[in-house]
Order: sequence, then structure tokens, then C-alpha cells
Amino acid sequence: MNDAAMGRRIRGLRKAAGLSQVELAARLGVSPSYLNLIESNKRPLTAALLLKLAKELSVDLATFAPPEDTALAADLVEVSGDPLFDALGLSEPELRDVAAQHPSTARAMVLLYRAYVSERTDAQALAERIAEPGFALNAPNGGLPSEEVSDFIQRTMNHYPSLESIAERVCREAKLDSDDVYAGLTRYLASSHGIQVRLLRVSAERKAMRRFDPERKLLSVSEVLPPRSRRFQLAFQVALAEASDAFESILADAKELTTREAHALARVALANYCAAAILMPYEPFLEACRAERYDIELLGHRFGTSFEQVCHRMTTLRRPGREGVPFHLLRIDMAGNISKRFSASGIRIARFSGACARWNVHSAFLTPGMIRVQISRMPDNATYFCIARTLRSDRGGYNVPHTVQAIGMGCDVRHARALVYADGVDIEQAVIPVGVTCRTCEQLDCVQRAFPPMLYPLKVDENVRGVSFYTPVEP
Repeated sequence: MNDAAMGRRIRGLRKAAGLSQVELAARLGVSPSYLNLIESNKRPLTAALLLKLAKELSVDLATFAPPEDTALAADLVEVSGDPLFDALGLSEPELRDVAAQHPSTARAMVLLYRAYVSERTDAQALAERIAEPGFALNAPNGGLPSEEVSDFIQRTMNHYPSLESIAERVCREAKLDSDDVYAGLTRYLASSHGIQVRLLRVSAERKAMRRFDPERKLLSVSEVLPPRSRRFQLAFQVALAEASDAFESILADAKELTTREAHALARVALANYCAAAILMPYEPFLEACRAERYDIELLGHRFGTSFEQVCHRMTTLRRPGREGVPFHLLRIDMAGNISKRFSASGIRIARFSGACARWNVHSAFLTPGMIRVQISRMPDNATYFCIARTLRSDRGGYNVPHTVQAIGMGCDVRHARALVYADGVDIEQAVIPVGVTCRTCEQLDCVQRAFPPMLYPLKVDENVRGVSFYTPVEP
């Protein structure tokens, strides 16, 4: 077992059971010094010893699964980076121990902080609007359903076998021709569900890109959508018609979704997933990814999908025994707002503040349409191969403003050579030190630091200037 948090998890379980290292070592048949090395992450945990641990501590093997605990600890550390907690002197090891030994308490702290941030943001927005002429006070909106859906997708690792099966069945029954998927989906909607499809001119519908009338069984798609987006909207409608019960089954145990709005948004996310699986069936898409070495633009041409759709689909290749490269993905706008995030690579993506300015997803805006490559090394020495590119909407005519966002994705550097983008890159040398957020990052020599690190007191010397205002300079 190579999980860096495993030792801390074992120590927390041992303390919760009221056992000393000597007592647990005796039960396991190992020396106390060896157990100490395991708890310090200096010795690997064998499968045989893991089974003994589960038995002696009376816990299920799933207790040792790392992703949720690791993410919870990272959330707690990020939360503590708020200047609100500066006076408390919280340390990262202490916070990680809380997450390992008292996960319910840690979740409560994160939940309370999320509610605090939401209320603070709403209060700031409200204060700005009150100053506007003619402002009328409305009821507050509450929390963010999008955050709850992101948590759900992360917990389920963005892979849903039942939706993959439905998509594969639709592909067989619809006999989709890769050269004319739009026509095939149109025929399938008509023959299987009695749904007719029409293309609307922008003069008839300026706001909705897709509109379905359930009484007339009429699906209207706007002419401003490019062909790839029209295909996706038809596949989305097929997903709603074919997989509604499957959506509810998947969401039955989604404890993250606390509101009707979050539940509805999660259904849309699952329908998007199913639509992508229809347009990019699992096995053909996986084989194409491997053959073309995850060349996103080439895969988009082959399957008639957009750059972003291909990126999303690549994050879903988690079928046991037939996995693709485990990717992370995030999407930001020019203000740095993160609108999508998912990590199967293990990289930590900021939840409560802006992402590190050194991430190439930010610099992608400097070279629109071009793919930027980066070897990112985190403070814990975990290293990731990352790519980023801007996305520009092409909906509407001359008078319609175009939006520009950037999408970033990547994988553990061990998988880099499986990607065409790693060709010619010196993976060992071209490394950029990055962090998660300024407050939790300990890299003091960063020229782009915007805030002081939480673990170091702010020292201001008007006679000395470092590489940044928050970088201390030794005398």
C-alpha cells in the first residue's frame, strides 16, 4: 500500500481503539519499532498485515480506503488557511490528525465553513446591490448546489456502469453511423420515443439552445449551435428518455445533495454523462485514446465532439480492468472562478479560494486556442503532467458576446508518456513548483504569491523587498 496518508489513518484507528503501539504491535506479530515506521509512512503496509490490522481493530477493509480521508484532510487544511483562523495557530499535522481520528468532526467543520463562505459571499453581493438605485430585497438563495454535485461526482469517481450499459444498448439499437450521428439519433428519438426534432432559427428562439415540449413530443434545437453541439443535445434527450430511472437509482444514496436544486442539477450531470457515453462509446473510445495517445483534438474529429466533451469523457474511463489514464480536470474563467473540478489523478484542486497562479490553466488565456504543457510539482513532491487550453463559445452572431474559459487536465507524471503531449518534454527537468492555494502553500520564493502562508507570520520590513511582498528575506 503506497497511500501517503495510510500511516496517519492507522495511528488514528489505533488511538481510537485505546491501544498503544506496543500493544497493537504484539497483536500483529511485529516489533513496536516496525509499527512506528508504518505509522510514520516509512515502511509499506503489506496486504497480509492490512488484513490483520482490520481484524485486530475490528474495522472493515474499506476503512483503509484513502481518497475520502485524504480529501477531507486537504479540505480541512484549506479551510484553516482563512485569515479568520490565524490567531489559533493551527498546524497541518494537527488538522490531518483530526480528519483521521475524528472524521465526523472534520466534516462538520468543513460544512460550517462552507456555509460561512456562502453567507459571506451573499452578504458582500447584497451590500453591493443595496447601493444600486431601485434595488428590491429578495429572499436569499442559500448554498451552492453545484458544489454539492461536484462532491457527489468526486465521491463516485465519475463512473457509472449502469449508464455505460444504457449508452451501449442505445448505440446498438440506433445503429449509429459515425458519419451521420445526428440523423441516427433523430430516427431513434422518433421510432423509440415518438419525439420529433426540428431546427429553430435564431429569430424564433434567442435564449434556449434546446427546448423540449413533452406534450407535443417536440425537441427544438437552435441553429446557432455547431453540429457537434446539436448532436450532443440530441444524445442528451435520448439519455433523459432512456435513463431516468437509472438516474434516480444512482442518486438514491447521494447524501451530498441536500436540496431539490442540487438533485435536479445532479440529474443534468448524469444525463450529460450518458449523452457523452452515447457519442463516445466506452470500448471504442478507450481504444482510440490508447491508439492516438489521448490526442484530444484528433479524438474530437473522430467522434464528432468538442474539445471539452472529449476531456470530460476521458475522466470517466474507470471501468475495472479497462481503465484509462486517471485524469484530473478543472475549468476556470478569466477571473479565476472554478466552475468544474474533478480529480482522479490525486492532485488537490482548491475549493474555497483561487487556484495557484502558477498552474498553466491560467496562462492558457495568454495563448488562446493553443495547448500549454506543464510539469507541476506540489509541495509534497507529488508531480503531475498537465495540459491546458482555452475554450471559446461560438454560439450566436456578430452581436452576441463570446465567452472564453480555460480547461486544464492532467495525470500523475508516471502516465505522462502515454500522452502525445509529452513528446519532446524533459519530464525530469522541466518542473514548475506549484501549490493548491497561497495560504496553504509553503513555497516562500514564489514571485506570484498573493497572500502570506498560514504557517509563517507576516514580517514587514520597509527597508527590504523580496521577490514578492510576502517573501521573507534573511538578513
